Amino acid sequence: MTSLPEDPPPLFGEDDRDTVVQRVQQAYAEGRISHEEMDEHLHQALTATTHSELVPVLASLPAEKAGTTSTIAAAGGRIKRRGAWRVPRTLKVVSAFGRVRLDLSRAVFEHPVVDIELELGTGRARITVPRDAIVDLDGLHTGWKDTFYKPPQRSLPGGPRIRISGTMGFGRLKVRHARP
Repeated sequence: MTSLPEDPPPLFGEDDRDTVVQRVQQAYAEGRISHEEMDEHLHQALTATTHSELVPVLASLPAEKAGTTSTIAAAGGRIKRRGAWRVPRTLKVVSAFGRVRLDLSRAVFEHPVVDIELELGTGRARITVPRDAIVDLDGLHTGWKDTFYKPPQRSLPGGPRIRISGTMGFGRLKVRHARP
């Protein structure tokens, strides 16, 4: 029996690398890692060539001092998060007129369950979740348009559970799983 060819490791953009470098510098500035640890983490981040080499740098940092709830808000315009970023236990997203794009496919999950609370007026929202994530939309109330979500035919074990709740006025929410 022949094996299938392996997919090449996913590459990442400079935005992803910049996000990791900023997080390492922030951890050092807050006194959560030593100078030597900062040097080691920065070296790993700056020499990484694939996403799989970059994510462990973030995962090895101590937990942030801030609470487990973060809020992203904008009256208009775009809200966008992507690349390698830490997902808090509860993420509140508030937008009156803008477009929201959350890409969790490369994010670092420190909690097995993550709550995303949406408070959206008009505008669209798109959330990309990891391939192995379990998505729960029971707490979401939509006004004008329905939510678009097609669960995978075959779920993978071990992924985070993402509960999406809140209210949407006239926009549409599209949730999709990351492609392999």
